[in-house]
Amino acid sequence: MPQVIAYTNVLVLNRSFIPLHMTTVRRAFSLLYQDLARAVNEEFRTFDFQSWSELSVATHSDTIGLVDRAIRVPRVIALTSFDRFPRRTVRFSRINILARDQNTCQYCGKRFTRTDLNLDHVNPRSRGGLSTWENVVTSCIACNRKKAGRTPAEAGMKLIKKPVRPKWTPLYRLPLVNTPYKEWQLFLDFVDAAYWHVELEA
Repeated sequence: MPQVIAYTNVLVLNRSFIPLHMTTVRRAFSLLYQDLARAVNEEFRTFDFQSWSELSVATHSDTIGLVDRAIRVPRVIALTSFDRFPRRTVRFSRINILARDQNTCQYCGKRFTRTDLNLDHVNPRSRGGLSTWENVVTSCIACNRKKAGRTPAEAGMKLIKKPVRPKWTPLYRLPLVNTPYKEWQLFLDFVDAAYWHVELEA
């Protein structure tokens, strides 16, 4: 019987089926066994540990071996007594800065793909400038090189708009096309790639 590695990911939902985070298969089974979570299938049915372990594994290669049998790996679990929502403040991340600036260089005003844009500190870090919403903008490679380690005024450049903290509060998730498990597709719809979504340090 095929066996999965116990540290692959399981999606964790709150009691309202809102995605919270990912955990390991080992931790997911621990939560199921302690009756702190329920496994969720593609029809949104929930199962406790006993009922989940009784499901057939004949047509599933995604299994893990127990002492006397194999059991299907739950790819989604819902916590039974936790209804907190994910943080809704705007994360200070590359993807959100690009979204705020609409993939537009804040010096020349031209739109670019996100891979052709840099993050620029309006007041350079070498001058004490911080990595904050109010001091970081998107810039194209040419404008970034032109400005270098100077302020816009010193470089003879102007910002097309003053950078501010966004007022929208998106909940970014994983894209359907890149979702590692089909069971997650019911709950996830936007990218959460580490590079683009990790919160930047001030």
